[in-house]
Amino acid sequence: MKILNFGSLNIDKVYKVKNFVRPGETVLALGYQEFPGGKGLNQSVALAKAGAETYHAGIIGCDGAGLKAALDEAGVHTELLKELPEPGGHAIIEINEEGQNRIIVNSGTNARIDEDYILQVLAFFDRDDILLIQNEISGMASIMEHAFEKGMKIILNPSPVNDALFACPLDKVDIFVLNETEGLALAGIQTGTPEDILHGLCEKYQGAEFVLTLGEQGACYLGKDAWPDICYQSAFSIKTVDTTAAGDTFCGYFIQSYAEGKTPKEALLMAAKASALAVSRRGASPSIPLAEEVGAMTNFAK
Repeated sequence: MKILNFGSLNIDKVYKVKNFVRPGETVLALGYQEFPGGKGLNQSVALAKAGAETYHAGIIGCDGAGLKAALDEAGVHTELLKELPEPGGHAIIEINEEGQNRIIVNSGTNARIDEDYILQVLAFFDRDDILLIQNEISGMASIMEHAFEKGMKIILNPSPVNDALFACPLDKVDIFVLNETEGLALAGIQTGTPEDILHGLCEKYQGAEFVLTLGEQGACYLGKDAWPDICYQSAFSIKTVDTTAAGDTFCGYFIQSYAEGKTPKEALLMAAKASALAVSRRGASPSIPLAEEVGAMTNFAK
């Protein structure tokens, strides 16, 4: 089974600050680094490091050689990448002293995905292969429609939530992997507990499965038409350095574990361990651990 991640590729420009910058304020950064990133790239790296046969499709710019190199180094198949002679995507990331982040993304070449490229990519995949997609690229609705027609399993990480997301055929999604903010928006409710969110989601997207990440509270899973049989996983107690790729690491490890036949509970455990290791390190994709590291991690969930 092949996993196609049709996703974003960004250069992450990371600024270490004491506190997040307030409106009208100018601050001096405590440090600056650049890393390969983008939700798409991060999730492909996580999938490959977890052991999945991962193919990344997306468009890099004239400044994107390092992004391809990062995918290659992680073991991701990159023959489907396309390059354009213009600047690619990048993100401006603030990291405060508590390890929390604020992110601004400029799409660059991530917004240049067209119908011809979509069809060229999907020609390499078959029924029952997996499509993973986020909301940081153009052409999402078309990608999902064509993947559905081919009989691929569609997994969506609906980030960011915006009008373009709701223009997509969300009824064709097999598994949603999302956080509480995204869950509330897709469930169509303003506030609620994780249980409220999952109930709202399963009412709106019947026949889908849901993985809801809860930050320091862990994560939970609801199977297809299985309400209210929710599977819970606690978070792991570990010193937080940088949360940038935590959700992407969780997503990649959950998908690989689930795709290879692990139970939802086993997949949640692997994903929770991997994301805990990721937040203990700096950077986005460089922080993502190898499967061997995750397997050796002591079980010290909260």
